[in-house]
Amino acid sequence: MFYRSLFAITLSLCVAWLFSCAVSSEGPAREDYAPGTGPADQLKLPVPFATPSVRNTSKVIGWPKGRMPTPAPGFEVSLFAENLASPRQAYVLPNKDVLIVEARREWPDRPQKSANRITLFRDTNGDGKPDVREAFLTGLNMPHGMAVVGNWFYVGNTDAVVRYLWRGGTKIETKGEKILDLPAGGHYTRNLIADPAGKKIYVAVGSATNVDEQRIDAKDPRRAAILETNPDGSAMRVFAGGLRNPVGMDWEPRTKTLWTVVNERDLLGDDLVPDFLTSVKDGAFYGWPYSYFGQNEDPRKKGQRPDLVAKAIKPDYALGAHTAALGLAFYDSKTFPPRYHGGAFIGMHGSWNRSKMVGYKVAFVPFRNGKPAGPLEDILTGFIADESKYEAYGRPVGVTVAPDGSLLVADDAGGKVWRVSAKK
Repeated sequence: MFYRSLFAITLSLCVAWLFSCAVSSEGPAREDYAPGTGPADQLKLPVPFATPSVRNTSKVIGWPKGRMPTPAPGFEVSLFAENLASPRQAYVLPNKDVLIVEARREWPDRPQKSANRITLFRDTNGDGKPDVREAFLTGLNMPHGMAVVGNWFYVGNTDAVVRYLWRGGTKIETKGEKILDLPAGGHYTRNLIADPAGKKIYVAVGSATNVDEQRIDAKDPRRAAILETNPDGSAMRVFAGGLRNPVGMDWEPRTKTLWTVVNERDLLGDDLVPDFLTSVKDGAFYGWPYSYFGQNEDPRKKGQRPDLVAKAIKPDYALGAHTAALGLAFYDSKTFPPRYHGGAFIGMHGSWNRSKMVGYKVAFVPFRNGKPAGPLEDILTGFIADESKYEAYGRPVGVTVAPDGSLLVADDAGGKVWRVSAKK
């Protein structure tokens, strides 16, 4: 009996020691990460076509009166703006006014037209609710990205980067200057971000196709890439390539490194290929369309470019397949609890190519020392109305830290912008 008791005590101590090692300062244990998520070096991917590829496009039914998304414990949600025509993302001007871009992809066989405008909101009394709403800029071409550098306001149209002379005010009425042509069509959004010094502008350009079946993207290196240019449009170059649809971009606060979220390819099954969050390395190639998550060759491109497969590097962090990760914002304010400071908020537009709905939420990835340091956490959910019918109330896209430290979430399908704040 004594030896059995001693063995049991010893065994329990060993288990406790192993568990403490698993959750040490090196980060959470592998099993803490949901399947298809987490650091790339811990990722276990299924084989291609392990499950059938399905089409389950969601039906958006709109938000019932009084209904809102569900915030995580410790947070609350309120309505920032409504009656918008496909709001895609917000941008905070130097004077703390908030701009919302309203645009959608136009289809020849669908009646909806893009609003092609940017709307300004001003909160004059600091209560988190805007009381001024003005049309800031109109007559655009499926815009998405916005940036201010000096006295210039930049817009990423689907076919060009255009800048406008701007010295403040609630409206731009001057004529724009096209500084950079871009390839139009396909994944239409063209996001912009300026470097912290205002010396360079980075432009995210998605692919025209899923895996370049028609060899369209291969003919234009500006596609499926993040481009770098001077503020006047000169010296454009491909900063990083092999990124199927990079949309959200932001600077990691500690290291000032550029990061992006990428909407990966479809039609390989339920759990391939995970969308991802990654630092963007100068000159790097991330695999699309020939491989994914490093050198996992896409069977549909087998043998076509072994040189590029060998060159492909792994992204940093997997976000789950078909989540449609499109929005990214590092939290650089102080009103959220300290554990959120410096971490990444990610807007997930939601799946269409999966048997069960995924995404349709805003998630959070904690960071430590400039790197992801834990599993995904749900921050804003409740966008799914009835999974059995593939119905959704809305679909979150862009995420932006507001001047007061709250988080603004653009819900394009719902026509609203939500405000997530910490409970007091």
